[in-house]
Amino acid sequence: MELHEIILSRHSVRDFSEEPIKDSELEIILEAGRLAPSAQNRQCWRYIVLQDRSNIKSFARHIGLLGTVNFFIAGAPVVIVACAEPKRSTKLNGQDYYLVDTAISFQQMMLAAWSLGIGSCWLAAFNEGSVRKYLGIPDNIRVVGISPFGYPRDKKSLYSIAAKSFAGSNKRLAKEQIITKEKWNF
Repeated sequence: MELHEIILSRHSVRDFSEEPIKDSELEIILEAGRLAPSAQNRQCWRYIVLQDRSNIKSFARHIGLLGTVNFFIAGAPVVIVACAEPKRSTKLNGQDYYLVDTAISFQQMMLAAWSLGIGSCWLAAFNEGSVRKYLGIPDNIRVVGISPFGYPRDKKSLYSIAAKSFAGSNKRLAKEQIITKEKWNF
């Protein structure tokens, strides 16, 4: 698939087949994240990869009150937790770049996965303290996002259909609403 096709066709996947992700494919995904750009090349991101099915199921039950809406991750063959070490990053124009850098890295992983036919779904609805406790993440590390990874199942669950509708996944702003030229003109 060409990059443009990957970007146009990528979507959140919440229903996964039982097929495991090959180690060689997982390495491609992780390498895409490793090679991402970051402010001053600080590379503040850190990733925890869960592959053990029983651990993933347990994790899905222990990511906190907000995370209960994300029970579907229990069916994924891989879950990756995107973390950042803020002190390894930089602050420019009053903005912490660890969030930006980690998001870029994680998105590159998701695009690489999609190029291999592997779906993902960026999750922000989790309890950071619960995730930190479950995975033994130290206090100086922030949990930025979580994503299941796996081959999409052909048939979508009722939950997946409802979640897509609730999230408004098909609704995109028109270019004129997000792009202006030469100066702010909205």
